[in-house]
Amino acid sequence: MGAPRESAQDPADDPADDLVLALAAARRGDEDGFATVWRALHPSLLRYLQVCGDEGPEDLAAETWLRVVRGLDAFEGGIAEFRAWLFTIARHRAIDQGRLRARRPVVTVADPQSVGPVPEVPSAEQVATDNESTDRALRLVATLPPEQAEMVMLRVVAGLDVGDVARLVGKRSGTVRVSVHRALKRLASSADMLRRHDDEGRRDDGHER
Repeated sequence: MGAPRESAQDPADDPADDLVLALAAARRGDEDGFATVWRALHPSLLRYLQVCGDEGPEDLAAETWLRVVRGLDAFEGGIAEFRAWLFTIARHRAIDQGRLRARRPVVTVADPQSVGPVPEVPSAEQVATDNESTDRALRLVATLPPEQAEMVMLRVVAGLDVGDVARLVGKRSGTVRVSVHRALKRLASSADMLRRHDDEGRRDDGHER
């Protein structure tokens, strides 16, 4: 009998462990540690705000991370707690933005095209978010009732535990679990309908040629 086969992955190379170390370094003021945390969590934060924010998800995300930086030295906990804290801040910022917009008078502004585009260097996260399949998924989630869409984004995209989502949205854990389950079934059905529609469209295009 041969010696037992070793695992293909060295436990020391676990990305989750790397993120724990990066968070600890970020709390000590290490810029590389913070960058690692940002790269790991920013894409899901941005997608959450695309669905649940009122407008300008990039701006909301930037404000969220700024508040994180300001409060990081006082933060206590691990990655799960940090993730919940990050999305709590983001949710509060999105709610505040919605309230401000509701109170703000409508002002006519110049067409942005008339003053020229604002230079922007796309990040790797922005490129990934612009992926067609991701955009389609986000559009599908956005068709859900707002409260249900937020639960899906927090549970599935942000990766929060059911208990954290429940505390964040002020619901019972069982309510969150059932709501997300029903939402995912509805989204799966909608995705199937879209796929069939796309297939029919491609077949029609083929016949026309």
